[in-house]
Amino acid sequence: MERELIIVVDFGGQYNQLIARRVRDLNVYCEVVPFDKALERAKKDKPKGIIFTGGPASVYAACAPSVEKEIFELGIPVLGICYGAQLMAHLLGGKVKSPDFKEYGKIEYDVKCGSKLFQGIEGKNICWMSHRDYISQLPAGFEITATTQMCPVAAMEMADKNIYGLQFHPEVTHTQRGNDILRNFLYGICKVKGDWTMGSYLAEQLPLIKKTAAGKKVLCGLSGGVDSSVAAVMVHRAIGDNLICVFVDHGLLRKNEGDEVEKFFKDAYKMNFIRVNAGPRFLKKLAGVSDPEQKRKIIGAEFIAVFDEEAQKLGQVDCLLQGTIYPDVIESGSGHSAVIKSHHNVGGLPKDIKFQLLEPLRLLFKDEVRRLGEELEIPRELVWRQPFPGPGLAVRCLGEITEDKLKIIRESDAILRQEIAKHKLEYTIWQYFTFLPNIRSVGVMGDERTYFHTVGIRAVTSSDAMTADWARIPYEILEKISSRIVSEVESVNRVIYDITSKPPATIEWE
Repeated sequence: MERELIIVVDFGGQYNQLIARRVRDLNVYCEVVPFDKALERAKKDKPKGIIFTGGPASVYAACAPSVEKEIFELGIPVLGICYGAQLMAHLLGGKVKSPDFKEYGKIEYDVKCGSKLFQGIEGKNICWMSHRDYISQLPAGFEITATTQMCPVAAMEMADKNIYGLQFHPEVTHTQRGNDILRNFLYGICKVKGDWTMGSYLAEQLPLIKKTAAGKKVLCGLSGGVDSSVAAVMVHRAIGDNLICVFVDHGLLRKNEGDEVEKFFKDAYKMNFIRVNAGPRFLKKLAGVSDPEQKRKIIGAEFIAVFDEEAQKLGQVDCLLQGTIYPDVIESGSGHSAVIKSHHNVGGLPKDIKFQLLEPLRLLFKDEVRRLGEELEIPRELVWRQPFPGPGLAVRCLGEITEDKLKIIRESDAILRQEIAKHKLEYTIWQYFTFLPNIRSVGVMGDERTYFHTVGIRAVTSSDAMTADWARIPYEILEKISSRIVSEVESVNRVIYDITSKPPATIEWE
């Protein structure tokens, strides 16, 4: 199926995938392309538009990421954002400088003239700035379309060539009218129609899955989380009983989770479902391991080992189905972006893997996966289930993992989930869980001194897991949760609440 395409050129910034997310929110398909492949991809696929992202470099640095100047001569509309705008100015004959001042955070910008990019947006608005350099001199043929108090070129354009630059970040929610700016570029300048929906994606993918997996046995590593569940239901619809779901209970799940997963897929969906109780095996492999990256790679390798054993029992198995999604790929160091953390289904796979990988969700963000689940008519309680990492509680237990520590996390997490549901907050908070930060502290319980564990609570609001803010849970609810955890969970005398956003933190602690 032919669909409209926008290319998002990656220059290494951490907002890059957020740009892609916003474009897709506007019903336009886009793909992120490394800067050194941008011209080749643009010539080959003839996209409706090109967006240059931000990045941490200076355009004058020796190894600064760049593109060939020819990309501006293809007749394809280009929008440069932050570093992308500076690079545009630099390549086209303007000048970029490092000023004495820096602009970070919310800044007022003023639209100076009529522009297709600012159609319907007039006067002063708030934008999100994050830059060290700035455009000090326009390239020939450009005009300034917006300024800030400290930045003379907050926006520029060469309208007759459909080339536009923004020093600020329209993709960030703090930028007022940011979505309108992107919509103006996509619909007003690139002239897209907007044909990207999860309904169209499903209609496209089902025949592809049937073709790819025709006559093959597909083994699914089913965790019961949103991603693997949607992937399993999607592939099951395409190939039926040729899908075999192997649920590895690695002993790192939440309270009663294993039984719930088995009941749903084995009884409700009537899938070929195999449960492997491998908890002791995983704990043995993880004994004495404290480094979070090592934990992830051990778990990933052990998952594959279990799958390999199950595949041998089943006979010939050709494909491995995974619920890998875009943020997994991004945070594991896709393209030229920095590695945030390795995901067991991306960075932990052995090079000699014996299966053909089937990853139908690899280019989708989390909320796109949820919408796809709704298209598949999966029950709401599963589609909107809490995100849960593949390594499970291993990344919520800092330091060495023991069964006693896991019990504390399971019991405290169950209390947290009960209270969140009781107060009807389960669909307003993106993700919430307890973790064990490997801290013991002094306390007084029953007139006796204690030296027990500290339990942490993490709860965030988000739309795509790329950025997140801490959830403002009412104090009285937090008080109840804390009281119950200390009273009902053995060896805990203190509860803390993480109030850090992402960035600078990640959602998980490891």
